[in-house]
Amino acid sequence: MGARVSRALRNFNLENRAHAEIGRQKPSSAPRHPSSKELIQHQHRYHPEVHEVHSKNEELLSLLKDVYVDSKDTPAKKLQTDETSKQLQEHRLLKSTLKPDPFNITNVPKGKLSIVEALIVLNNHKLQPKIWTADKIAEDYSLELKDVEGLLEFFKPFEIKILPPKQNNKELLTAR
Repeated sequence: MGARVSRALRNFNLENRAHAEIGRQKPSSAPRHPSSKELIQHQHRYHPEVHEVHSKNEELLSLLKDVYVDSKDTPAKKLQTDETSKQLQEHRLLKSTLKPDPFNITNVPKGKLSIVEALIVLNNHKLQPKIWTADKIAEDYSLELKDVEGLLEFFKPFEIKILPPKQNNKELLTAR
């Protein structure tokens, strides 16, 4: 809320303030100190090339007028619309027989998995790793082999490790 108020105040009457700022007289340079007059005169006397920078050079100006640049821009290629890109992208139907995703996804692009399919693939590989190898999964679900290998290696949501309690040499307390 505070940002809106400050933005409104900052932009209030902006155009008029800009015109007023442009219309103001520019400040003149500060007066030179009397002791620097001799140094300035010495500089002008022995280094006249300093004045050449501020004066017009007619020769260079005539050369500049002779330069003509004609640019012709090639027409930009028309980008594909959403409809054509959707037609070009290949889809596959869901492999899972379970209830589909809550978002009712029916078509999945090749090279992708739905969440339900990913969980089924991981579960099948965990239960039967000799049958559900990375090659078979990649072939069945139209995935790249390196992606499937990475999925199987790094994503293990079903792995549960139960650590036994530490056994001390001391006697365990029992309820009497």
